[in-house]
Amino acid sequence: MALEKPDQQRLFFALTPPIELARYFHHLAMTDLQECRGRQLKPEQIHLTLRFIGSVEAEVATCLQQAAGEITLPRFELVFDTLGYWPRPRVVWSMPSRTPAPLADLAAQLEQACLGCGLAAEKRAYVPHLTLLRNARQAPAQGTMKPLHWPVEAFALIQSETLPQGAVYTELQRWSLQ
Repeated sequence: MALEKPDQQRLFFALTPPIELARYFHHLAMTDLQECRGRQLKPEQIHLTLRFIGSVEAEVATCLQQAAGEITLPRFELVFDTLGYWPRPRVVWSMPSRTPAPLADLAAQLEQACLGCGLAAEKRAYVPHLTLLRNARQAPAQGTMKPLHWPVEAFALIQSETLPQGAVYTELQRWSLQ
């Protein structure tokens, strides 16, 4: 693991669910997905990444905050109804079967903000998902779930710190959608 320089922060843009929804996803991982035998995330760790940034210096973080503050998009709703598994990272996830246009627009505008602040372009296509289990040994038995509606009202810039007891996420700034 590469160590961050003291003047750098490891960042990502994300949607963070209301605590009730985070607890529901946590409960889903603990009960319905128990057969996957993975490590569940704490409710406060559950999020939908919009754009992973990585370790950056303070000037880049400031640039990203300014660029994000210029984004004006409408609020939207996400409907999580799909479960799946990526074997290589051994991750069980949930995602919407349909990506609303405002979510795709938000991810695209954040990508442009990152490029404008001097970061390299994201190489992978954007796939909106919530990680429910890490180090899972198998896929969930069901590929669908009872639809869960999430009214999205804001996005945030999050700092990630890896500590011996696990990852700690700290919200640095939040921007409301219109």
